[in-house]
Amino acid sequence: MGAALSGAAVLAASGPARAAGRVPAPRPVHRPVPAAPSTPPAPPAPPLNVPALRAAIGDLEHPQLTAAQLRVSGSAGRWYGTAGVADRDTGRAVRAHDTFRIGSITKVFVATVVLQLAAEGRVAVESPIQRRLPGLLPAGFPPITVLQLLNHTSGLPDEKGAPDLSTPEAVARHRYDRWTPRQLVALLPQGPMKFTPGRKQEYRGINYVLLALLIERLTGRPYGEVVADRILRPLGLRHTCVPGNDPRIHGPHVHGYLKMTDGTLLDITDFDQSAAWGEGEMISTTGDLDRFLTALFSGELLPSRELDRMFTLPPEEVRMLDGTPARYAAGLQTVTVNGITFWGKTGERFGYASAMVATRDQQRRAVLSFNPVRRDATQVQATLRIANALTKP
Repeated sequence: MGAALSGAAVLAASGPARAAGRVPAPRPVHRPVPAAPSTPPAPPAPPLNVPALRAAIGDLEHPQLTAAQLRVSGSAGRWYGTAGVADRDTGRAVRAHDTFRIGSITKVFVATVVLQLAAEGRVAVESPIQRRLPGLLPAGFPPITVLQLLNHTSGLPDEKGAPDLSTPEAVARHRYDRWTPRQLVALLPQGPMKFTPGRKQEYRGINYVLLALLIERLTGRPYGEVVADRILRPLGLRHTCVPGNDPRIHGPHVHGYLKMTDGTLLDITDFDQSAAWGEGEMISTTGDLDRFLTALFSGELLPSRELDRMFTLPPEEVRMLDGTPARYAAGLQTVTVNGITFWGKTGERFGYASAMVATRDQQRRAVLSFNPVRRDATQVQATLRIANALTKP
């Protein structure tokens, strides 16, 4: 059910605890956070190659895209460019304040709030989620810690019983399906576990459904309201929202399209996102995501201990299911392209793909959004093409 990655290799029975009042946003730290002492100095980011960047987002055929936009910032240079159209009916070009669906980048907002609550002593990341959400997971499951949910080492079994979305026509039929978090969790079978929690790594959206439920349990409020109070409003992210059950994107936005079996393009913009509740439903802009990334990496949202968790991979013996090295920390993923190591998150929904990445020292930040008409492995072409343009002089 969770949003798949683009370009990188879903209520507790006892109900939420009631808060004594409105949960205040944490006080920003307002200090830069350096890389950990054990981290070798990062190589300098190359000068921006604007012609290469323009060509990378301008290729709307490999794969077929209807639009693309890229915002590059950081101490090594700034650039913003667009290609294609925001609306095929009107031919309107993409603009900087157009919103789009950010998919699994939502997970970074959720992880940030969970780590804020940990910093406040309201939850221990090493404590089992079953202690905070009693009766929600099958009784036979082993203890799964909050940290194992954050870094995708939970070992939860694959969900069963979700609709088959293997054809574009099926996607169109199910676009207004309404899900609750309890229904998403109920898709988990009684077992067996994929692996012992903490022993391997597998990216799973259901991990963050559970984390969003944890936020609600700890605060007594909808997780979207908590994200807004703790992150969106303090940072002035006016174009970012958790849409809840509203299938529409309001205000100026980029439309998403889906290629049907007969070759026609269906406007798939309106889409109930409850199937991605807590892990892939948010809406934003490149500017807002750049501001969020800057604040996060600069230590405005988390104390250094909790922020370091977002850059700390599991032990070396923990591998992805295919045997490759682990690449997910507590909320962020990492990738190295042409010797430049980025941390951030990718995301996708039908008609939308995105990425938000930066070097730890913020020499280079980049927020990418593009609109593929197919949701499949071909999207990697666009992501890698743009990543190469970002890292080659």
